[in-house]
Amino acid sequence: MIPPKPAARPDRVSLLRYLKLFRRDILSAQPQRLYRAWMAELRTPFFRSYLLNQPSLVQTVLKERPDDFPKSDRIGEGLRPLLGNSVFLTNGETWKRQRRIIDPAFEGGRLRDTFPAMWAAGEAAVARMGDGVVDVEPEMSHAAADVIFRTLFSIPIENEIAAQVFDEFRTYQRTQPILNAAAFLPLPRWMPRGHRAQTKASARVIRGLITRLTADRMEEIKVGRAPDDLATKIMTTADPQTSETFSTEEMVDQVAIFFLAGHETSASALGWTLFLLAMFPDWQERVAEEAAILDGPDFSVMSKLKLSRDVFREALRLYPPVPMMVRENACPETFRDRSIRKGSQMVISPWHLQRHERLWDNPDGFDPARWQTENGKTCMREAYIPFSAGSRVCTGAGFAMVEGPLLLSMLVKAFRFERMEGRDPVPVAYLTVRAKDGIWLRVRPRG
Repeated sequence: MIPPKPAARPDRVSLLRYLKLFRRDILSAQPQRLYRAWMAELRTPFFRSYLLNQPSLVQTVLKERPDDFPKSDRIGEGLRPLLGNSVFLTNGETWKRQRRIIDPAFEGGRLRDTFPAMWAAGEAAVARMGDGVVDVEPEMSHAAADVIFRTLFSIPIENEIAAQVFDEFRTYQRTQPILNAAAFLPLPRWMPRGHRAQTKASARVIRGLITRLTADRMEEIKVGRAPDDLATKIMTTADPQTSETFSTEEMVDQVAIFFLAGHETSASALGWTLFLLAMFPDWQERVAEEAAILDGPDFSVMSKLKLSRDVFREALRLYPPVPMMVRENACPETFRDRSIRKGSQMVISPWHLQRHERLWDNPDGFDPARWQTENGKTCMREAYIPFSAGSRVCTGAGFAMVEGPLLLSMLVKAFRFERMEGRDPVPVAYLTVRAKDGIWLRVRPRG
């Protein structure tokens, strides 16, 4: 059996048709040939885009010369009302300063410190999961948001403000298109960016709630009553070069991206992983057997959840939460004997790279055992980037690779997830790769 993926569009369509498809869903807007191409060009009246699948080109952009390929504002414009000047959108010295302050909070030792909060969120997720026919996407969103609030601010999702942020984000999530007018048109800075009124309203509400949490934590830090969690660590870390810490406004920007990236991407990955295990019950039973060792919040257990980690890794390969990343070349380039103007868009697509027919064995198949093969090990190094790569690799990548396998193991230990015939999910790209009409599974408690 092959897990579902969107049907590709015809190879040749008009630019207007392509833009309409792209705005609705960037995955089904792409032609099948991108799963074999090393490089492909898209021309618009205002700029050129180049999809890069050749591993050496991806390495050039992400690892070897990242300063020559800053993040493109064409995608960032759509997220700025919520994310402000967060580390996800900035470039240059501003971004480097932000990472110098943020990165220490996610170093190895801190993951051990956050583990009890992750465990508590996992126990809460198991307690909430009922039996019967369940759409697991909102359940995983709830669980992932709970992890973020417990690890960041030491509060469960049931906290009044946390619950309001979570509820409002569900509104934001469905009104925020992957692209807006600024992505395709050369708009001057003074011109409105084409954000939907409801999207902007939701962003204001979310930022207002996050500001309350952040300001309260600032006061707790001043009087010495702040818990030792991720928010306190980040807010008390000084830039080693300037000795400055984040202001409240800067911290609001960062918390917004922690919530968006840490909750939305984890929820996407967990939902698809549960579906894959329902589709391949033999693998699910193996994960359940491994999960029998879980017996309390002991971080050392993570080294023993090897199968769960490989299953989660394979789900991230097939359904990367962030399907495309866009960079802009700061100077003229020549890639594959093709001259590329300054200011062109370099599109790196985990969705296509991680299913590339000339790189992977059985690229569309679900095979967690691939990571122990020579092809899998090679592709892990050269063609596997669910968290990006290089200096801009997601700062929470290690966090996610603890959270995902842990919650997956806890859920599969407690429940059996079964596929619903005729209701297989169809992947589409909203803010992340989600299912068009949810991921509906039959859930049964294990005896």
